[in-house]
Amino acid sequence: MNKLTLLEGGKAVPYELSRDELTIGRHPECDIFLNSDMVSRRHARVYTNGGQVFIEDLGSGNGTFINGQRVNQPTAIKNEDRVKIGPILFRFDSTQAMNKTAPIPLLSSVPDGTLLSIDFDFTPDDAEQPTIMDTVENSGTYIDFDSQPEEKLRGIIEISRALAGTVDLEVLLPKILDVLFEVFPNADRGCILLKDKQTAQMFPRAYKTRRGKDDEAVRLSKTILNKVLEEKAGILSADASSDSRFESSASISDLTIRSMMCVPMLDLQGNPQGVISIDTQNPLHRFKGEDLDLLNVVAAQAALSYENATLMVSYMEKKRQDREMDIARNVQHALLPKSFPEINGYEFYASYDSAQAVGGDYYDAIRLSPTKICLAFGDVAGKGVPASLVMSRISSVVESTMGFVEDVRKAIKRINNLMCSNAVEGRFVTFVLLVIDTKKNTLSLANAGHMPPLIKKPDGVLEELGESEVGIPIGVLEDFEYEVVTRKLEPGEVFVIYTDGVSEAMNANNELYGIERLKETILTSSAEPVSLAQTILKDVRTHANGRPQNDDITLMTFGRVQN
Repeated sequence: MNKLTLLEGGKAVPYELSRDELTIGRHPECDIFLNSDMVSRRHARVYTNGGQVFIEDLGSGNGTFINGQRVNQPTAIKNEDRVKIGPILFRFDSTQAMNKTAPIPLLSSVPDGTLLSIDFDFTPDDAEQPTIMDTVENSGTYIDFDSQPEEKLRGIIEISRALAGTVDLEVLLPKILDVLFEVFPNADRGCILLKDKQTAQMFPRAYKTRRGKDDEAVRLSKTILNKVLEEKAGILSADASSDSRFESSASISDLTIRSMMCVPMLDLQGNPQGVISIDTQNPLHRFKGEDLDLLNVVAAQAALSYENATLMVSYMEKKRQDREMDIARNVQHALLPKSFPEINGYEFYASYDSAQAVGGDYYDAIRLSPTKICLAFGDVAGKGVPASLVMSRISSVVESTMGFVEDVRKAIKRINNLMCSNAVEGRFVTFVLLVIDTKKNTLSLANAGHMPPLIKKPDGVLEELGESEVGIPIGVLEDFEYEVVTRKLEPGEVFVIYTDGVSEAMNANNELYGIERLKETILTSSAEPVSLAQTILKDVRTHANGRPQNDDITLMTFGRVQN
């Protein structure tokens, strides 16, 4: 929705243009009420016609202005136009051109610390070319001391001392302007614009003025700004108000700027990350070429300090995220069983190794009764934080379900329905649920889209359990009927359940570990569950040969001990 944003007291107050016509004025019944003696009772109206927004002055005493030009008849306004109702400034934001990025705070440094209503006006690209008196190339961190060595060194020392240890960008940017005003005592106003990393647009982030409340506007010529950014060069412009070629540039001629300098702030790769602009309105103290050269040097040091501060902020944010991920890792590991139930005649083992701080693999062991144990094993689609959240969800669902339901068919149907009720698109879970009756030595298993468990028999035969009974993954289709496989557990049989992080582990040549190698390792290794699992994991790491794992690796083995 189109809106007028009131810029006053350092704050931005939006007024949505929710109707076809709104009135602005000092009368309490106006749609936009402005409590100022400089505003007429019914000052202006804003209305929409044919999709275009217009503003009309209603015979006010102090006038209505668009970008510094008085409105004498209904006039169309476009995105980012500055509208003044008497002395009160608004910005028009159009729905069609509105930027989706969040507002960027504007930092100030004025004599009494007061936040001002600042008007940053960029004249359009087709405005007349400004008079450029001098240019100087910006060579990034390299500083040319051939001219003005003492002044340049003094400027570098002053800004280095002032900015030393400052990593807070809200403090750093105003400090840069404070130092510049010391280096250039004739400067009246200064501002720093920084590039938004997402949109690549320049936004004003800090300003300074010597005259405080008496100076309410800081404007830049878009022509000069574009030239600074494109050529990575500092620009000096002088006598703007008396030059006929500036007549169409309200951002300079309206303010009788006698002299201004604008230089780029380059990052370590030599790309513009912002600009610094200062100007003076004193015709007796115009900037000169050597001033531009000095500002360029000081700006290079300021850019380095800004880059260091930005890197420090990123580093601190990374440290904070790392601490949070450590907590998340501990929480996730707390969801896994600390140990398996001790059951005479049975042996259990499981290993969990996430590819990132947290992962989407899952296993659990729940004692249902003195003679029954439930084993759950799953792999959430994806990795990292999203998968870990789904993992925590299925962990709680399995635990709550198995506390009331021991029948595998009913239990897995209930688990699937609960996961479907809060499913996230694309986040399904391949899952194996089984219940072991240690008294009858039987196993009941339901498989929801997972690789069939492998069984190593005492005679050396390898069996895939329930290969033809595999159903769809959990969280895909509500009320799905899963098939259940029931079989006897013979002494000496070892069951292996694994995630695809095992079979799809890759080496430096992008070669998969593979199911066939897994089967071979199982057949040629110990028949004891713990020893077999450790052998498999060691062989997977040997195959990877130091290559970082690209998926979570989880393995569970169990079996009936052979007498």
